[in-house]
Order: sequence, then structure tokens, then C-alpha cells
Amino acid sequence: MKHILILNGPNINFTGLREKGVYGSQTFDDLTKMIQTEADQLGCQVRFVQSNHEGALIDAIQQAYLDHLDGIVFNPGGYTHTSVALHDAIASVPIPTIEVHMSNIHARESFRHVSMTASACRGQIVGFGFRGYLMALRELAQ
Repeated sequence: MKHILILNGPNINFTGLREKGVYGSQTFDDLTKMIQTEADQLGCQVRFVQSNHEGALIDAIQQAYLDHLDGIVFNPGGYTHTSVALHDAIASVPIPTIEVHMSNIHARESFRHVSMTASACRGQIVGFGFRGYLMALRELAQ
């Protein structure tokens, strides 16, 4: 059975409350339920971590390594565009990581076009809303 970390960065917990024109009205709770349902169907276990703090996200990546998890689905939120430390944390562990964004970051403000973390990841899925998480989970569960 695969064990996958679902890691979410700043403000993702406010999905459904903030910027509904960008992120929609489904809530973070809706997202975790949808992922859990998919994980059950795929026969894998998921662990959810959300933090608004960069260090806590790094700690979660390192803990995933220590706990021998099989993959990470990661939405770094705004840290995507600024955090060399998160890039280095992902690169420092031999765990396949897929970066996910609900919106298409390449079609938004120019400062969002650059991901500091993507080059350390197996791949990046953007612009598919909650379904992007399910795509990433399916890939890691195989």
C-alpha cells in the first residue's frame, strides 16, 4: 500500500473563502474529502498537512522521508515563487513529489510564472482545480 503526503502551503486552508473567482467556492474540507475518497479507491493511504509557515512545510517533507512515505502531492501556495528553502527540502529527499496548483499560475500575474520548487519535483500540474490533486495522487499511487 502506498503512503502519500498531501502537503498544502499558505492560504490553501482558506480555499472556498478567498478569491472565489480564481479558486471557486468548494472548501478546503471539500478538497480533503475528495482526495480521501480517491485514495480509498486507489488503495493508498494519505496524510494531510497544511501550514502557513515555511519551516513547518520543510519539517513535513523531512518527516515524510523519515516515515518512508512513497510520494508527496505539494501545493506550496505563494511560496512556489519565492522559496529556495522548499526547493532544497524537496531535492534533499528521494521521494517523488508532484507540484500542484488549482489555478494556471502561468496565465496569471507575471510574478507567478516562475516556480522555485518545480525543478525539484517529478512534475507540475496546474489549472485543473481540485482535479489536479487527484491526477497527482493517481500518478504517485501507480
